Amino acid sequence: MKKCHALLPTAGTGSRLGGDLPKQFQEIAGRPMLAYAIEAFMHSSLIESIWIGVSPGFIENPMLKSLAKGNKPIHFLPTGGPTRQETVRNTLAELLKSGISPDDWILVHDAARPGITPELIEKLISSVQNSEDGGLLAIRLADTLKQANLDLAVAGNIPRIEKTIPREHLWQAQTPQMFGLKKLHSALENAIRLEADVTDEASAMELAGAKPLLIEGATRNFKVTHPADWDLMQLLLNSAKR
Repeated sequence: MKKCHALLPTAGTGSRLGGDLPKQFQEIAGRPMLAYAIEAFMHSSLIESIWIGVSPGFIENPMLKSLAKGNKPIHFLPTGGPTRQETVRNTLAELLKSGISPDDWILVHDAARPGITPELIEKLISSVQNSEDGGLLAIRLADTLKQANLDLAVAGNIPRIEKTIPREHLWQAQTPQMFGLKKLHSALENAIRLEADVTDEASAMELAGAKPLLIEGATRNFKVTHPADWDLMQLLLNSAKR
Protein backbone atom coordinates (compact mmCIF):
# COMPACT_ATOMS: atom_id res chain seq x y z
CA MET A 1 0.00 0.00 0.00
CA LYS A 2 1.17 3.54 -0.74
CA LYS A 3 2.48 5.34 2.34
CA CYS A 4 0.67 8.36 3.79
CA HIS A 5 2.30 11.60 4.96
CA ALA A 6 0.79 14.68 6.61
CA LEU A 7 1.50 18.21 5.40
CA LEU A 8 0.50 21.21 7.49
CA PRO A 9 0.92 24.71 5.96
CA THR A 10 1.48 27.15 8.86
CA ALA A 11 2.84 30.30 7.23
CA GLY A 12 -0.39 32.33 7.52
CA THR A 13 -0.64 35.32 9.84
CA GLY A 14 -4.18 34.71 11.12
CA SER A 15 -4.87 38.45 10.92
CA ARG A 16 -8.67 38.07 11.28
CA LEU A 17 -8.20 36.57 14.74
CA GLY A 18 -5.56 39.02 16.00
CA GLY A 19 -2.86 38.44 18.60
CA ASP A 20 0.93 38.72 18.77
CA LEU A 21 1.56 35.30 17.22
CA PRO A 22 0.02 33.67 14.14
CA LYS A 23 -3.13 31.90 15.34
CA GLN A 24 -1.73 28.41 14.75
CA PHE A 25 0.92 29.08 17.40
CA GLN A 26 -1.34 30.80 19.94
CA GLU A 27 -2.35 28.82 23.02
CA ILE A 28 -5.86 27.41 23.08
CA ALA A 29 -7.03 25.19 25.94
CA GLY A 30 -3.48 25.29 27.33
CA ARG A 31 -1.49 24.31 24.21
CA PRO A 32 -0.43 25.87 20.90
CA MET A 33 -3.20 25.28 18.38
CA LEU A 34 -0.83 23.47 16.02
CA ALA A 35 -0.08 20.86 18.71
CA TYR A 36 -3.56 19.32 18.43
CA ALA A 37 -3.26 18.59 14.71
CA ILE A 38 0.27 17.23 15.15
CA GLU A 39 -0.94 14.95 17.96
CA ALA A 40 -3.83 13.60 15.86
CA PHE A 41 -1.45 12.63 13.03
CA MET A 42 1.10 11.24 15.50
CA HIS A 43 -1.58 8.95 16.94
CA SER A 44 -2.66 7.63 13.54
CA SER A 45 -0.85 4.39 12.75
CA LEU A 46 -1.43 5.01 9.02
CA ILE A 47 0.68 8.20 8.91
CA GLU A 48 4.36 7.70 8.09
CA SER A 49 5.73 11.23 8.64
CA ILE A 50 4.67 14.85 9.23
CA TRP A 51 5.89 17.88 7.27
CA ILE A 52 5.17 21.45 8.34
CA GLY A 53 5.69 24.47 6.09
CA VAL A 54 6.70 27.47 8.21
CA SER A 55 7.36 31.10 7.35
CA PRO A 56 11.15 31.50 6.88
CA GLY A 57 11.15 34.22 9.54
CA PHE A 58 9.63 31.83 12.12
CA ILE A 59 11.75 28.75 11.48
CA GLU A 60 14.19 29.49 14.34
CA ASN A 61 11.45 30.06 16.92
CA PRO A 62 12.13 27.81 19.96
CA MET A 63 8.44 26.85 20.08
CA LEU A 64 8.99 24.57 17.10
CA LYS A 65 11.43 22.38 19.05
CA SER A 66 8.82 21.76 21.71
CA LEU A 67 6.33 20.70 19.01
CA ALA A 68 8.81 18.41 17.22
CA LYS A 69 8.42 15.51 19.65
CA GLY A 70 6.62 12.30 18.93
CA ASN A 71 6.75 8.70 17.78
CA LYS A 72 7.35 9.42 14.08
CA PRO A 73 9.45 11.80 11.95
CA ILE A 74 8.33 15.43 12.01
CA HIS A 75 9.99 18.05 9.80
CA PHE A 76 9.68 21.84 10.03
CA LEU A 77 10.66 23.47 6.74
CA PRO A 78 11.10 27.20 5.84
CA THR A 79 8.81 26.73 2.85
CA GLY A 80 6.17 29.30 3.72
CA GLY A 81 5.08 31.51 0.82
CA PRO A 82 2.79 34.53 0.42
CA THR A 83 -0.25 32.28 -0.18
CA ARG A 84 -1.45 28.92 1.10
CA GLN A 85 -1.08 27.40 -2.37
CA GLU A 86 2.56 28.47 -2.58
CA THR A 87 3.33 27.15 0.90
CA VAL A 88 1.85 23.76 0.04
CA ARG A 89 3.55 23.71 -3.38
CA ASN A 90 6.93 24.60 -1.87
CA THR A 91 6.60 21.96 0.86
CA LEU A 92 5.57 19.30 -1.65
CA ALA A 93 8.69 20.14 -3.69
CA GLU A 94 10.82 19.44 -0.61
CA LEU A 95 9.05 16.12 -0.07
CA LEU A 96 9.88 15.14 -3.65
CA LYS A 97 13.52 16.12 -3.12
CA SER A 98 13.67 14.11 0.12
CA GLY A 99 13.14 10.83 -1.73
CA ILE A 100 9.51 10.21 -0.79
CA SER A 101 7.78 8.27 -3.56
CA PRO A 102 5.92 10.55 -6.01
CA ASP A 103 3.00 8.12 -5.75
CA ASP A 104 2.68 8.32 -1.97
CA TRP A 105 -0.39 9.96 -0.46
CA ILE A 106 -0.19 13.44 1.08
CA LEU A 107 -2.81 14.60 3.58
CA VAL A 108 -2.85 18.41 3.66
CA HIS A 109 -4.46 19.76 6.84
CA ASP A 110 -5.21 23.23 8.16
CA ALA A 111 -3.39 23.87 11.43
CA ALA A 112 -6.42 26.02 12.36
CA ARG A 113 -8.57 22.87 12.59
CA PRO A 114 -7.46 21.49 15.97
CA GLY A 115 -10.62 19.40 16.26
CA ILE A 116 -9.27 16.75 13.88
CA THR A 117 -8.99 13.22 15.32
CA PRO A 118 -7.04 10.06 14.40
CA GLU A 119 -10.38 8.39 13.66
CA LEU A 120 -11.30 11.00 11.04
CA ILE A 121 -7.81 10.77 9.50
CA GLU A 122 -8.07 6.99 9.20
CA LYS A 123 -11.62 7.18 7.84
CA LEU A 124 -10.35 9.45 5.05
CA ILE A 125 -7.39 7.19 4.26
CA SER A 126 -9.41 3.97 4.17
CA SER A 127 -12.04 5.61 1.93
CA VAL A 128 -9.66 7.25 -0.54
CA GLN A 129 -6.63 4.94 -0.80
CA ASN A 130 -8.04 3.04 -3.81
CA SER A 131 -9.11 6.18 -5.70
CA GLU A 132 -7.09 7.72 -8.51
CA ASP A 133 -8.53 11.20 -7.88
CA GLY A 134 -8.01 11.47 -4.12
CA GLY A 135 -10.55 12.96 -1.73
CA LEU A 136 -11.24 15.16 1.26
CA LEU A 137 -13.25 15.38 4.43
CA ALA A 138 -16.39 17.49 4.04
CA ILE A 139 -19.79 17.93 5.65
CA ARG A 140 -23.21 18.34 4.06
CA LEU A 141 -24.66 21.83 4.36
CA ALA A 142 -27.56 21.91 6.82
CA ASP A 143 -28.55 25.58 6.66
CA THR A 144 -30.73 27.23 4.03
CA LEU A 145 -28.52 29.29 1.71
CA LYS A 146 -29.46 32.75 0.44
CA GLN A 147 -27.72 34.59 -2.38
CA ALA A 148 -27.56 38.34 -1.74
CA ASN A 149 -28.19 41.13 -4.25
CA LEU A 150 -25.82 43.91 -3.22
CA ASP A 151 -27.26 46.27 -5.85
CA LEU A 152 -30.52 46.37 -3.90
CA ALA A 153 -28.88 47.03 -0.52
CA VAL A 154 -30.77 49.37 1.79
CA ALA A 155 -29.38 52.04 4.10
CA GLY A 156 -26.39 50.79 6.08
CA ASN A 157 -25.36 48.48 3.23
CA ILE A 158 -27.83 45.81 4.29
CA PRO A 159 -28.31 43.44 1.31
CA ARG A 160 -31.56 41.93 0.08
CA ILE A 161 -32.13 38.31 -0.92
CA GLU A 162 -31.62 37.58 -4.61
CA LYS A 163 -32.63 33.92 -4.40
CA THR A 164 -32.50 30.75 -2.32
CA ILE A 165 -29.86 28.22 -3.41
CA PRO A 166 -30.81 24.50 -3.26
CA ARG A 167 -28.50 22.80 -0.79
CA GLU A 168 -29.01 19.07 -1.45
CA HIS A 169 -25.84 18.84 -3.58
CA LEU A 170 -23.71 21.25 -1.51
CA TRP A 171 -20.93 20.25 0.88
CA GLN A 172 -18.60 22.33 3.02
CA ALA A 173 -14.97 21.34 2.43
CA GLN A 174 -12.75 20.48 5.39
CA THR A 175 -9.27 19.05 5.71
CA PRO A 176 -7.30 16.80 5.53
CA GLN A 177 -7.40 16.68 1.75
CA MET A 178 -5.65 13.59 0.41
CA PHE A 179 -3.93 13.38 -2.98
CA GLY A 180 -0.93 11.76 -4.62
CA LEU A 181 2.29 13.72 -4.03
CA LYS A 182 3.33 14.26 -7.64
CA LYS A 183 -0.22 14.83 -8.90
CA LEU A 184 -0.91 17.47 -6.27
CA HIS A 185 2.41 19.24 -6.82
CA SER A 186 1.75 19.39 -10.58
CA ALA A 187 -1.82 20.61 -10.06
CA LEU A 188 -0.72 23.41 -7.74
CA GLU A 189 2.12 24.41 -10.07
CA ASN A 190 -0.40 24.71 -12.88
CA ALA A 191 -2.95 26.64 -10.78
CA ILE A 192 -0.31 29.12 -9.59
CA ARG A 193 0.97 29.58 -13.14
CA LEU A 194 -2.56 30.30 -14.38
CA GLU A 195 -3.25 32.59 -11.37
CA ALA A 196 -6.40 30.53 -10.85
CA ASP A 197 -8.69 31.15 -7.89
CA VAL A 198 -8.01 27.95 -5.95
CA THR A 199 -8.75 28.10 -2.23
CA ASP A 200 -7.85 24.52 -1.33
CA GLU A 201 -6.00 21.52 -2.74
CA ALA A 202 -9.18 19.98 -4.15
CA SER A 203 -9.77 23.14 -6.23
CA ALA A 204 -6.35 22.71 -7.86
CA MET A 205 -7.02 19.04 -8.52
CA GLU A 206 -10.42 19.85 -10.03
CA LEU A 207 -8.74 22.36 -12.33
CA ALA A 208 -6.48 19.51 -13.45
CA GLY A 209 -9.52 17.37 -14.29
CA ALA A 210 -9.83 15.24 -11.13
CA LYS A 211 -13.12 14.43 -9.39
CA PRO A 212 -12.13 13.98 -5.71
CA LEU A 213 -14.25 11.92 -3.33
CA LEU A 214 -16.26 13.66 -0.60
CA ILE A 215 -15.84 11.76 2.69
CA GLU A 216 -18.18 12.65 5.55
CA GLY A 217 -16.24 14.62 8.15
CA ALA A 218 -17.42 16.00 11.49
CA THR A 219 -18.70 19.30 12.84
CA ARG A 220 -15.91 19.36 15.45
CA ASN A 221 -13.37 19.68 12.64
CA PHE A 222 -14.32 23.32 11.94
CA LYS A 223 -11.78 26.01 11.10
CA VAL A 224 -10.88 28.63 13.73
CA THR A 225 -11.02 31.97 11.92
CA HIS A 226 -12.85 34.51 14.09
CA PRO A 227 -12.86 35.15 17.87
CA ALA A 228 -16.23 33.37 18.20
CA ASP A 229 -14.69 30.26 16.60
CA TRP A 230 -11.84 30.43 19.09
CA ASP A 231 -14.22 30.48 22.06
CA LEU A 232 -16.23 27.53 20.73
CA MET A 233 -13.12 25.46 19.96
CA GLN A 234 -11.71 26.18 23.40
CA LEU A 235 -14.89 24.78 24.96
CA LEU A 236 -14.67 21.68 22.78
CA LEU A 237 -11.00 21.01 23.53
CA ASN A 238 -11.42 21.59 27.26
CA SER A 239 -14.43 19.27 27.41
CA ALA A 240 -12.43 16.55 25.64
CA LYS A 241 -9.89 16.61 28.51
CA ARG A 242 -12.48 15.72 31.13
